[in-house]
Amino acid sequence: MRKRILLFAAALLASAGAHAQTIHSPNHRLALTFALTPAGEPSYQLSYGSKPVIKPSRLGVLLRGGAGMEQGFVVAGVDSSAHDDTWTPVWGEVKSIRNHYQELAVTLRQPQQQNRALVLRFRVFDDGLGFRYEWPRQQQLAYFVVSEERTEFNLPADHKAFWIPGDYDSNEYRYTTSRLSAINTLPIKQLEMRAAPYTVQTPLMLKADDGLYINIHEAGLENYSAMFLNVDTKTFGLRSQLVPDAMGNMAYLQTPDHTPWRTVVVADNAPAVLASKLILNLNEPSRIADTGWIKPQKFVGVWWLMQVGKASWNYADSTNLKLATTDWSKLKPNGRHGATTARVKQYIDFAAAHHIEGVLVEGWNVGWEDWVGNWKEDVFDFVTPYPDFAVDELRDYAAAKGVHLIMHHETSGSATNYERRQEDAYRFMQEHGYPAVKTGYVGKIIPRGEHHDGQWMVRHYARAARLTAASRLMIDMHEPVRPTGLHRTYPNWLASEAARGNEFNAFSEGNLPEHETILPFTRLMGGPMDYTPGIFKIKLDDYGPQEKGRQVHTTLAKQLALYVTMYSPLQMAADLPENYEPHLDAFKFIEDVPVDWDDTRIVAAEPGDYLTIARQAKGRDEWYLGSITDENARQQSVKLDFLRPGQRYEATIYADGKGADWEKNPTSYRISKQQVTNKSTLKLRLAPGGGAAVSIKPVGGK
Repeated sequence: MRKRILLFAAALLASAGAHAQTIHSPNHRLALTFALTPAGEPSYQLSYGSKPVIKPSRLGVLLRGGAGMEQGFVVAGVDSSAHDDTWTPVWGEVKSIRNHYQELAVTLRQPQQQNRALVLRFRVFDDGLGFRYEWPRQQQLAYFVVSEERTEFNLPADHKAFWIPGDYDSNEYRYTTSRLSAINTLPIKQLEMRAAPYTVQTPLMLKADDGLYINIHEAGLENYSAMFLNVDTKTFGLRSQLVPDAMGNMAYLQTPDHTPWRTVVVADNAPAVLASKLILNLNEPSRIADTGWIKPQKFVGVWWLMQVGKASWNYADSTNLKLATTDWSKLKPNGRHGATTARVKQYIDFAAAHHIEGVLVEGWNVGWEDWVGNWKEDVFDFVTPYPDFAVDELRDYAAAKGVHLIMHHETSGSATNYERRQEDAYRFMQEHGYPAVKTGYVGKIIPRGEHHDGQWMVRHYARAARLTAASRLMIDMHEPVRPTGLHRTYPNWLASEAARGNEFNAFSEGNLPEHETILPFTRLMGGPMDYTPGIFKIKLDDYGPQEKGRQVHTTLAKQLALYVTMYSPLQMAADLPENYEPHLDAFKFIEDVPVDWDDTRIVAAEPGDYLTIARQAKGRDEWYLGSITDENARQQSVKLDFLRPGQRYEATIYADGKGADWEKNPTSYRISKQQVTNKSTLKLRLAPGGGAAVSIKPVGGK
C-alpha cells in the first residue's frame, strides 16, 4: 500500500521555520518531526508517546572546497508515503520479516548555492527511525568530497550507556557501562588509531531512566566511511564523526548518491530491541539471484591450538622472506606448525564423526614467517601451501568423509595485495572444493594511511562479498568494519567478527562475564558475529607459561548457551577435539543445535545482566534455548508457551552443576531430561558467569 502527497515550494509557506512536517509510526507510538530553523538548517526530533527520544537535532553535510549543505535551505517538496510488505530472508532468525513504515522525503534547495538539491528521507517504523541524505542527479553538483557530516542525536537526559571507544582500526574492546556524562576513552589503552577522547563507536546502546531503550547505529554502509559518535558529556548531545582517509576526507561521491541510513531503535523493553529488524529492512534485497548454494553451517578448525600457543601459524622461523624468490621447500620447519596434513585429517575425522559440516584451517599457506608488524604489502599469495599441507590429498580425504574444508585468507591488512590476487585465490578454492572463506585484516591497512573503517576499506569489504558471490563462495570476515545489515543484500556474507571475540580469553585479560550479555545489544544489532564459542577447557594454564592465570570467563554450560544467544548462521566448535572427548555428553548440544531458524523469541533480557532466547529450528518442530548471566547467579523461569499446543516434548537441559562458578568451578555441569508442553515452565539456575542450554524435541503424538 502506498499513499502519496506531493507539495511544491510555490504552494508552501513563506517562512522556512513554519515548514514542520510530522509523521507517525504505523502504531502511532513514535512521532518524527522535521523542520527548518530560521537559518535554513534541517532539523528533526523523535518522541515515543509523551517521552522525548531525540530532542531537536540539526542535520547537514560539509563539502571540501566549497559551501556546505548544512544551512540556507528552503523546502522544495515533501513526499509522504506508507509501505507494508513481508519478505523472506535466505537465512536468519525468523522465517519472514515484515517491512512496515511511514516515509517522509523532504526535498531541500539552497537558493544561494545555485539551487543545489538535497533530499532527506525518513522512515518511521514501530520500533524506530531510519534516515539518510540523498543527492539527486543535478548539474549544480556532480562529483563532490564530504569533509564532515553534522548529524546530531541530542538526547534528553544523562542516559546509561554501553560503549567502546571510537577506534578507526579496531572494534576489539571491552565494553564500559556508564552514564553519558562519564564517557572518557583516554584511560583505555589498546591497539590502533583512536578518535577524540569522547568519541564512541556504534551500535551505541542506551537506557533511559524513564524506561526507554535506545540503540543508535547505521544501515547499508557500502560506499561511505563508518559513523562514530562524539559525546557532549554536559548536554548529552551526540554528533556524527566519520572516519577520515589518508587525505583527511570522509567520502568521495557522485550524484545520484546517498549516505547510509542513520538508525535509532526505540522500545520500552529490552527484548523488543533485540527483536527489531529495522536495520535489515533498511538494506536492499538480495543481489544474488540464485541463493541455493548458500548453506549456514557449523565447523571445527585448526585455530584454537595456535591461540593458546600449542602450535604456530608459520612453518619456519625464518624472516626476510619474499614470495617471488623464496624456495619454501628448503625452509627448515620449526616443528610447531599447526596446519599439517596429519593434524587436519584428525579434525576432518572428528567433524565427520559428529556431523559437523566444515573444517577451517589457518596457517596452511606460505608467508606467515614475517608479516606481523612489518606493514609489508606482498605477504601472502593465497594459493601456495606449505610443504607439509597436501592440498589435493586433503580435498579428497574430506570429500570421502562428507566434510568440506574452509579456506583462510589472512590479508595482513594489505588490501591492495588481496585485491590483486582475489580472482586467482577464489579460482583455487573452487578447484580444491572450498565453498567458504574466512578473511582477516590484522594490522595496519595498505593503502597506507587508510583505516579499517574508512570508505576505501568499506568498499573493499563489499567488493569481497560481490566477488565471492560471483564465484558461489560464502565469506566470513574478521577485523572488518562492524556490520550494518548488508547480509540481506549479500547473503553469502554469512558472518563477521568486528568485536572482541572469545579468542581474547586466550591472549589477554579476557572478556568479563557480562560481555556476552552486552554484545547482542551492540555489535550484533548490525549482523551475525563469528564469536567462536564452545570452549570446554576453561582453565588455560596447562597450555604453557604464556597462558598462566588465563581462562575463559564463563562456565562450560554458558559456552553451550552462546550457540543460541550469540546469533550466527556460521558457528564454530572452537576448542580442540581432544578437549571435547571427555565431555561428549555436553558436546551433543553442539551437534544438535541448528544455525538457521524459523522463529526467535526473546524471553528475557537486560543489557549487561542476562539474556534468555528460544529459537525454532528451520523446518522442524524443535526448539533450542539459551540463557546466560553476568557475574551474578540468577534464577530464570521460562514459560514454554511458544510450543505447539497439544504436543509433548522432551527437554534436555544442559545446566550449571553443583558449585559451578565461572572463576572457581567453571566445568561443573549437569544434564537432565524432562517432558514438557506449551503449558510448562522451566526453572533454570544460572551460576555466576554461567548459563543453560536446552534442546526441546517432540516425542510421541498429541
